[in-house]
Amino acid sequence: MRENDAMTQQPFSAAALRGAVDLSSLGKGGPSGGPQGASGAGAAGGQEPPTSGLLVHATDQNFTSVLNGTATVPAVLVLWADQMPESRGYVDTLVSLARSYEGRFRVVAVDLAASPGITQALTPVLQQTFGQISALPVVMGLLSGQPMPFFLGAQPEEQVRQLLDKFLEAAVANGVTGRADLHVQGEEPGAPEQEEPEVPPLHQRAYDAIDAGDLDGAAAAFDQALAENPADEEARLGRAQVELLRRTQALDPQAVREAAAERPDDVDAQTRAADLDLVGGHVEDAFTRLLDLVRRTAGEDRDRVRQHLLGLFDVIGQHDERVVRARRALMSALF
Repeated sequence: MRENDAMTQQPFSAAALRGAVDLSSLGKGGPSGGPQGASGAGAAGGQEPPTSGLLVHATDQNFTSVLNGTATVPAVLVLWADQMPESRGYVDTLVSLARSYEGRFRVVAVDLAASPGITQALTPVLQQTFGQISALPVVMGLLSGQPMPFFLGAQPEEQVRQLLDKFLEAAVANGVTGRADLHVQGEEPGAPEQEEPEVPPLHQRAYDAIDAGDLDGAAAAFDQALAENPADEEARLGRAQVELLRRTQALDPQAVREAAAERPDDVDAQTRAADLDLVGGHVEDAFTRLLDLVRRTAGEDRDRVRQHLLGLFDVIGQHDERVVRARRALMSALF
């Protein structure tokens, strides 16, 4: 097998693959036993492995619980095999990344040999994306129970971080904002303990409100956090993301796309389409759509488009390279 350096360009939306692969039958039976990781964690004596920590060893028996958990905490699934030790080692690499992201996603490790049901269920979407599986590990995202293929073979950390950033943007846009417990079962007692960062109470209140579908409550919590600390960058980003969810929750995507195609210079039609682009993970498409509109408009319309684009910058974060590039393009378009 060889490494494949190509990263997939998936639209990071849970709806994008809904129905593409049926994982619902897993967990209702299948081969017994589970994978044993290097730390010794895994299924033993018929007991299901835990599904709440930073690393979960998934089997055919517990995979339904693992999938259900991705409605709250995003997951990165890793398919590995004993005959390729580097693929098992990459699990540890991703766990380290998950910890550096403060548990914003958990890692789900799947031993191919021990989990034929999972392998069979994922095969159609993997073949559709990659064709022949030519390298291990196979890495994919799981968001609200839906698989999103990422890449084959071990990839450089910098590229993986870029992919994870996009994946987590989509998770926030879909209201999946929970965090995994940073403890990894099976770690030796002498291993350095990682303290779980304390989530500010108002931030936690906002995350809980998003999980419950209460966007007004989430906005109020972030507003209070910003009133108490105007320099709270995480609250500012969260507030902007909540506002995006508010604007898009009642939109009909097909109708919005048709209106945007029919009325390329209509500010309302194009800003709605840009919002949907962003929710779907198509960040650069959203920016390009509005930058093009800035160039075609003038006066009050141009200012409306500019202000909307600046609001989308706030959703992604001012230090994101895509925002930096788009801000330079905006300055060029205006002057």
